[in-house]
Amino acid sequence: MLLTTMPTVTLPSGEAIPVLGQGTWHMAEHLASREQEIAALRLGLDLEMKLIDTAEMYADGATEALVGEAIAGRRDEVFLVSKVLPSHATHDGTIAACQGSLRRLGTDHLDLYLLHWRGPVPLAETLSGFAELMRMGLIRHWGVSNFDVPDMRELSRLRGSAGVQTDQVLYNLTRRGIEWDLLPWCREYQIPIMAYSPIEQGELLGRPALRGVAERHEATPAQVALAWVLRHDNVNAIPKMGTPGHVYQNRAAVGIRLTENDLYVLDEAFPPPFHKVPLETH
Repeated sequence: MLLTTMPTVTLPSGEAIPVLGQGTWHMAEHLASREQEIAALRLGLDLEMKLIDTAEMYADGATEALVGEAIAGRRDEVFLVSKVLPSHATHDGTIAACQGSLRRLGTDHLDLYLLHWRGPVPLAETLSGFAELMRMGLIRHWGVSNFDVPDMRELSRLRGSAGVQTDQVLYNLTRRGIEWDLLPWCREYQIPIMAYSPIEQGELLGRPALRGVAERHEATPAQVALAWVLRHDNVNAIPKMGTPGHVYQNRAAVGIRLTENDLYVLDEAFPPPFHKVPLETH
């Protein structure tokens, strides 16, 4: 059963975003899937999954074009996120990359613009580009992706860093390293985590422990894996939902409440970290 209202996560700006959004990594890679992917994104909007995440890197810009088609006529409903490649993240390059994304998406602004990962360009230069984009009205907020604790600490020392709204990272039952230090650090500084690949692109769904918990909840393993990620107050997730069936399934995961015993069983099968783990990105 779907909840009547989508829970939210609050950004440092005070704006609330859906706890469950729609990822688009690997969309627009096969022409035969295009109409189905567009239908899935539109259905997600109907079901209150108003956050759509994409990036200039995805399918060399074709994913942004697909998202633009999906949200045409519905832009005001969407909290739209895209990302700049580190190789483009100079002051001027960030502005040019954003303008390219806006053209492909068919919109005049992004709600959130992220640096996709750390690269050779000094962070201060990228932040300067973000600040200029905000002054131009082309983005409303900015954030980062694939930043570990040392990266976040370095960022926090820079002028203008207080504007960071999220750190988008890989997080799921098999990728729990952020629980050692990054998740607590972000919680302390009230910076939400945006979890990509929350069901590990389906690769963990055959594990017996996960299937057992799912059976007790009359749910699917994917729904339980997603509910496990969403159990944190300061975490939202952006799974890819390439078909309408996946959209309905993932939306229903929001209503699953895992018990202490469920969490114990999952911890036994997918142990939490007991030491620092380098940030995983793939």
